[in-house]
Amino acid sequence: MAAPLTGRKVLAMFIAFFGVIIAVNLFMAYMAVGTFPGLDVKNSYVASQSFDDDREAQIALGWEVTVSYQDGELQVAVVNEAGQPADVAKLEALIGRPTHVRDDQTPEFQQRQGVFKARVTLEPGLWNLRLNATSLDGTPFKQRLTFNVKG
Repeated sequence: MAAPLTGRKVLAMFIAFFGVIIAVNLFMAYMAVGTFPGLDVKNSYVASQSFDDDREAQIALGWEVTVSYQDGELQVAVVNEAGQPADVAKLEALIGRPTHVRDDQTPEFQQRQGVFKARVTLEPGLWNLRLNATSLDGTPFKQRLTFNVKG
């Protein structure tokens, strides 16, 4: 014979059910805040003041960027509108996962045959490349590229 369903048992089931939901939500919120800083620029107002001018100057360069990763080597190709290697005075990048900063790396690029190459170790999965380049005339070029590393 089964024990009767009492008010205490219903209360315990109710508390257990919602306790699990609240615990999972708190854990997910903790992980979200702890693994992603959520910050692209330090002061968004200051960054917005020159955004349109910077964007127009960057578009005027006519650069197209492609990124690839194979056998431990990251390759970043920057070409101009004619499909020729662009005149890049300086190139810096930050590689990281889209969801957290613990795997962030700053590769040291060497330019060979118009392609910037760097030795880095990347685990399989989705990666972001935050590229900061400068043209010979001093025009800044910024772009974020997403690429996938096959396992």
